[in-house]
Amino acid sequence: MILDQEKAVFLTGTDTGVGKTYVSALIVEEMRKRGSDAVGLKPVCSGDRDDAERLWQAAGGTVDIDTINPYWYRTPIAPLPAGRIERHSLDLSEMVENVSRVRAEVDFTLVEGAGGWEVPLGEGFGIPEFAQALTMPVIVVADNRLGAINHTLLTVKAILGTGLPCLGIILNHIEAERNVAAVTNRAMLAELSPVPVIAEVLTDGGEIDWA
Repeated sequence: MILDQEKAVFLTGTDTGVGKTYVSALIVEEMRKRGSDAVGLKPVCSGDRDDAERLWQAAGGTVDIDTINPYWYRTPIAPLPAGRIERHSLDLSEMVENVSRVRAEVDFTLVEGAGGWEVPLGEGFGIPEFAQALTMPVIVVADNRLGAINHTLLTVKAILGTGLPCLGIILNHIEAERNVAAVTNRAMLAELSPVPVIAEVLTDGGEIDWA
């Protein structure tokens, strides 16, 4: 398993709704089955708090939900405009400090981003700056559908452009039906992407199929 040598990872997606939390929870659960006291963090939620609750369950309730998700905007939009509407903007140094406290106490920490890679978080910073400040390697989750090649390559190249290592791509099969795009995407990404496809998650799958 590619994560066996890692102590922390930042998980992002090619877009919102691609299954980042679903994959994050599976990773945390698998790491815990291997004996690690792994924890998944969702530093900021917008709208509901379902993602944070799923990560709380994955960690067996060993960390309280406010530690998993210290920032919760009720407005279901990107964190930067949500913070402006609700008059409470995110602070980068505070976000990093919250994650660092958890990292110091557990074997493995997964930090899940909000939406896609270029989502704005607070005044003057977004997901790229947050990930850089954490100095974690990045994994990209992509919905295996038509358009995945373009979205995934753009995301991977943007990550590498920040100087952060990208461990690879996890293809998530949200739809059970396999069209031509879903059947051929993995081979094309293997050919075109500068980082490998490291795993796939089948529709409603209970585990990750690591390459």
